[in-house]
Amino acid sequence: MPVSLSGAKMNFFKTIVISTAVAVFFLASCASHTTKKGGNAVTMEPVSIPSNLERLPESRFQEVWAYVVAGAENALKANYPISDIVYFGAEVDRYGHIVDIPPRKKLAKYKGRVHVSIACNSAGLTHFILEPDSKARKIFINELFNMASDYDGLNIDMESLPLKDAGNFISLLVELRKGLGGKMLSVCVPARTKENQTYNYERIAAVCDKIFVMAYDEHWSGGAPGPVASMNWCKEVAKYAIETISKEKLIMGLPFYGRGWGDKSTSRGLIHSTTERIRKENGIKEVERENGIPKFQYEVVVKVTVYFEDDYSLATRMKMYEDMGIKYIGFWRLGQESTSVWNLIGLNKGRR
Repeated sequence: MPVSLSGAKMNFFKTIVISTAVAVFFLASCASHTTKKGGNAVTMEPVSIPSNLERLPESRFQEVWAYVVAGAENALKANYPISDIVYFGAEVDRYGHIVDIPPRKKLAKYKGRVHVSIACNSAGLTHFILEPDSKARKIFINELFNMASDYDGLNIDMESLPLKDAGNFISLLVELRKGLGGKMLSVCVPARTKENQTYNYERIAAVCDKIFVMAYDEHWSGGAPGPVASMNWCKEVAKYAIETISKEKLIMGLPFYGRGWGDKSTSRGLIHSTTERIRKENGIKEVERENGIPKFQYEVVVKVTVYFEDDYSLATRMKMYEDMGIKYIGFWRLGQESTSVWNLIGLNKGRR
């Protein structure tokens, strides 16, 4: 993802030197890896990495899920080995109503199952629509049923669930499972390597049909540079998921995207003493005035570190999951990948 260095109208930086550090997910010499996520330190076992870059293995799964974002439907091609599409775009507005529901007719040519996704990334909104016996919750549930009527399943993606609402979230899933009848209920959960009471894998698995473990964002834009999903971390996430979720319900999510980090951030508020220090450090002698307001410009060298996914890293991760006995995988999201990766994925016949 791009790193913003200046406002669009101010040409502060005439020269930017960029060096790229490729995400080397596959260092066989790595004995162990320790990371911190949510305050939990995890020591990870190394992953065995193949050395031949030219002969990548094909991995086969009973189901392959992939997200399609509304407006990017053309990213889905007829020859892709995909069993299930999750159609993304519906959200909860400030009043608790569902908006931006994607019409299934835009995926009419796709013959597999299509699940409509509802996303809510606000802790406040999530609490609001989960409140037991509230009018907002009843309206929300009825709108979910109406939205799912044109689809094969409903996918729940609430990524800012407050701990105090964990029980209300489970009760919501119970209501949805009961009301959906023969339609599938799937739930997205953040990656975990140990028990977490907010997103309790076992409790969620008990009331839904599939759990999509989002095994990515190990490193994120606001933190230190690192892989979006390192191999050893993914292995530990998968091990914990297998222990707590039935393999008949577990979908291991994989990322198609990467991230970039700059070693300097230049967009900020400045007090006078800081402004004067910057002028001194950069040898600024003259200050211009724009309609009476003083301004100056200077150049900065920025080193950008980029971690990304390619056919090799994806093939290695898929093969690892296949060898662990995982039956279902899923991708976020179509349109972000190297399309040649689809040559490395197979669907087993009779998967359902």
